[in-house]
Amino acid sequence: MMTDRNYLFEEERPGKALAVMALPTIISQMIVLIYNIADTWYIGRTNNPDMVGASSLAVTLYLAVVALSNVFGVGGGTLMARLEGEKKTEDARKVASYSVAIAAICTLVFSLSILIFLNPLLRFLGADNSTIVYARQYVMMTSVVGGIPTVLSMCMPQLLRNAGYARQAGFGVAMGSLLNVVLDPLFMFVILPHGKEVLGAGIATMLSNVISMVYFVVLFIKLKDKTVLSIPTRIEKIGPENTKALYSVGIPAAFAIFLFDVVTIALNKMIVEYGNIPLAAMGIVLKVERLPMYIGIGICLGMVPLIAYNYGSGNMERMKEVSAAALRAVIISSIICTVLMVVFARPIMWEFIKNETTVGYGVAFLKARALAMPFMVIGNFIVHYMNAVGKGKVSFVLAVIRHLVLILPVMIVMNIIFGLKGLVWSQLASDVINTAIAIMIFLRVEKTIMRESGE
Repeated sequence: MMTDRNYLFEEERPGKALAVMALPTIISQMIVLIYNIADTWYIGRTNNPDMVGASSLAVTLYLAVVALSNVFGVGGGTLMARLEGEKKTEDARKVASYSVAIAAICTLVFSLSILIFLNPLLRFLGADNSTIVYARQYVMMTSVVGGIPTVLSMCMPQLLRNAGYARQAGFGVAMGSLLNVVLDPLFMFVILPHGKEVLGAGIATMLSNVISMVYFVVLFIKLKDKTVLSIPTRIEKIGPENTKALYSVGIPAAFAIFLFDVVTIALNKMIVEYGNIPLAAMGIVLKVERLPMYIGIGICLGMVPLIAYNYGSGNMERMKEVSAAALRAVIISSIICTVLMVVFARPIMWEFIKNETTVGYGVAFLKARALAMPFMVIGNFIVHYMNAVGKGKVSFVLAVIRHLVLILPVMIVMNIIFGLKGLVWSQLASDVINTAIAIMIFLRVEKTIMRESGE
């Protein structure tokens, strides 16, 4: 007898199936966005550009920890869905267990490495004597003490979503973010003394990730008889073919975040040459621009299990219908968000920091980068599609083209020629070219998949 989950993946109308999978994910992503914005907003209440700048620098190391969750959440989750589509249930169970266990072990090693080399790393990222103390406080809590909870609270919901439990995955992610929003002011302005606001934000993030991880652990235990998910008691042997399939998608997915991190580091190091105030303004803008990004990511994350499952089962027509619906959704949502950010740039910036100079920089930065959003989300959609169908090499190529071939060189050249203004507008120039290239690659890969399937 067909289960509700199988009906959703195999028979439900593509648009409705996408909505069922994507809406909880979008809502949870929006709450994550609220947390990210609230974090910066609370720190901005200090009206201390050094604290705002330090939190922006520290986030780059936090993203490096998050990248580990992509190796096993994206690589393991999409492989698990494809195996279930092929009706290889036991293999899917082993992959899910392996992903959780190895994610925790790798994060422990990585967090210890950050602890050992923390000061040199922060100096390399652009921290000076004014910001390094604050940056160190945030990194210690979020990436060292909270490393494993951070990764597992992001890896486990991806596995859960690929098993068809998008609502439960979204609830856990949203719960962690809302807790963070509540705990931020408590630790920043009540429990800890003045001057420790960044440390308070780091503690709040760490505790919320711990609670979120506990929720997912309990959920995995409850669902072990209904799904392929469980809490590992050992490291499963998943076989060379599945190992290759997992890492061939997971590593490029993590590498994409790493390259994004590299670009952010380069941007911070270039912009700090113009002073800590432009750095603080860009830190706020990078948080605000996540609105269209997170909506697009939510749609794509909802799409991935449907694409992966139907690719595994050989239902190419349904796969095409789902991907077309997702592409329309990300384009429309990104255009709406772009218009809103351009029109309301000044009041948005003023809400984060009541410093006229910082706001002035931020308005110009936000308008320039907002125009790149529709192009950025299309590229992001194509990367998620490639991950879903197991084309990790293509994802890797797309990441290299976007970040190393386009964004970094264009950013450097435009900074040299046009200064700060060129640095800010380089994102749009890069993403227009990248989108054209990514679309051509996407059409070629899709044609190859259809030809191989006989359609």
